[in-house]
Amino acid sequence: MTQGGHSAVLGAGRKIRPATASDQQKIADLIFFESHVHRHLDWRTPLDWLGYSPYWVLEEGRHISAALACPTDPDSIAWIRIFAFASHVSGDFAWPVLWHPVRNQLAEQGGVTVAAIATQQWFDQLLLAAQFHLSGHIVLLEWNEESAQPHPPSNTRVQVRRMTVQDLPRVVEVDTAAFEPLWRNSLAALRKAYQQSTYATVAEGESGLVGYQISSGGAFGAHLARLAVLPEIQGRGVGAALVSELIEHMRRSGGSKVTVNTQANNAASLALYTRLGFRRTGEKYPVYTFKIG
Repeated sequence: MTQGGHSAVLGAGRKIRPATASDQQKIADLIFFESHVHRHLDWRTPLDWLGYSPYWVLEEGRHISAALACPTDPDSIAWIRIFAFASHVSGDFAWPVLWHPVRNQLAEQGGVTVAAIATQQWFDQLLLAAQFHLSGHIVLLEWNEESAQPHPPSNTRVQVRRMTVQDLPRVVEVDTAAFEPLWRNSLAALRKAYQQSTYATVAEGESGLVGYQISSGGAFGAHLARLAVLPEIQGRGVGAALVSELIEHMRRSGGSKVTVNTQANNAASLALYTRLGFRRTGEKYPVYTFKIG
């Protein structure tokens, strides 16, 4: 994909322009050294999105003092992948000067929803001021060895096995069917997730692949990054089979906890995790959306 848009001089040695590959180190420094940095919870880093539009920077002389990127992926959804600004720049200045060209580029595509999970209060305030809509919350749950209750065995007739790269096209179909557009993943995103996962499995029934999970983690436990089951067989124990097998795998590897994020209004998901012994940690983060076109 190519970058569109044109640079604009703001005065006082400042200008805004589309980011280029040559900006990589300067953007990396901005992310690493500055405190006002919003990064999307993603399998791709903000630098991985260079070359995809819209991705704009605020430049002061030879320095980049702010960056905003929200390319669409899938086509109609544009998560804010990065918004960061230097300490000497006001967020009330950096956000609107970058949001304006980003919004214009997305408007050219038509029918785009911009979204962000705000983990810092300063970003909440900027989004609300820009008339983003609070559409829900993400909550964090945890299963741990010390407080876990024995979970009921799954009585579903599915086989859980390790995921392979050949499964990914079908995994995307399951993902698309299971989630609303805002929460769907593209093939490129799921391929990246699979490559970075520490444990990924699929559930197969008589009709073939009907569910999957992708997890990350380390020596102490796992994070269930993605779980999806075909809607027509949800409630039949497929999700429970995938999560239970993940817990057993984590135990065999010496881990003692599993964490997962889900939407606060996803009653079916919360019921599944609660039944398997997960408990809310009390952490929750607002989800904001802004519809264009």
